[in-house]
Amino acid sequence: MLHAHHAAFESLSASATLILAALVYVRGWLRIRSAASFLLGVFFAWLAVASPIAALDHELLTVHMVQHLLLMTLAPPLIWLGAPMTPLIDGLPQRFVAGPIRQLFHSTPALRVGRAMTQPAVCWLAATVTLVGWHIPAVFMLGLRSEAWHAIEQASFLTSGLLFWWPVVQPWPRASHRSEWSILLYLFLATLPCDILSGFLVFCDRVVYPVYFSSPRPLGFTALEDQQCAGALMWTCVTVVYFIAGTILTARLLSPEASHRNWVVRSDSPLSASTQTTRSSLEVI
Repeated sequence: MLHAHHAAFESLSASATLILAALVYVRGWLRIRSAASFLLGVFFAWLAVASPIAALDHELLTVHMVQHLLLMTLAPPLIWLGAPMTPLIDGLPQRFVAGPIRQLFHSTPALRVGRAMTQPAVCWLAATVTLVGWHIPAVFMLGLRSEAWHAIEQASFLTSGLLFWWPVVQPWPRASHRSEWSILLYLFLATLPCDILSGFLVFCDRVVYPVYFSSPRPLGFTALEDQQCAGALMWTCVTVVYFIAGTILTARLLSPEASHRNWVVRSDSPLSASTQTTRSSLEVI
């Protein structure tokens, strides 16, 4: 009986120790999740432009599509979730670099330009033009044949992706007075050009980019099968990522905390005015 009690005590102690270790780990992970998100986004960007996978984009349209999805759909929201603006500026030499940059970002002209560039309509248009424009066959071929244009293509995908996800994530320290319900419509409208382009690639009965006829076939796909796979990948990835983002936004908007926050901000109390003032003082590019 004594042995049984001793074994039970050891089991309970071990369980408590492991549970405590798990809780400490989770607490620490929650503290560093912003850094982990930013680093994962940077890693995805590296996969798209500098990893061994990137070298296959001239051989498979599917790999080319993976690059575009990493740069526009996966890396940008992760980078913004890492709230990188303040850490990146603080990591620079303070006296000669970080100070002037911080002053520039807080200047009135910079704030006006930032507000104009991060309007949802502008962000949506930039992402749509970039996506559709670079998939026009003549422009697509330009990116394949010229290293300089290929670099411009990749930079434009990442830049437009960062612009597109800015209104969705709204990274700290920027605060928006825009209704978050409108962002759900924003995400839905963003799926339309992606769906049209990916549907065209999947159901088209001819190869849109003839350069892939003569390229090696590492996976054994025909050029048409490669094109269909690329379109299906784009269709699936964009749908899943936007659905996840929309679900998270909806859950946050329907939470009791969100309802209370909206009531406080919309009221005419002094607390509401101070909240608006604080948000305005934090608004930077």
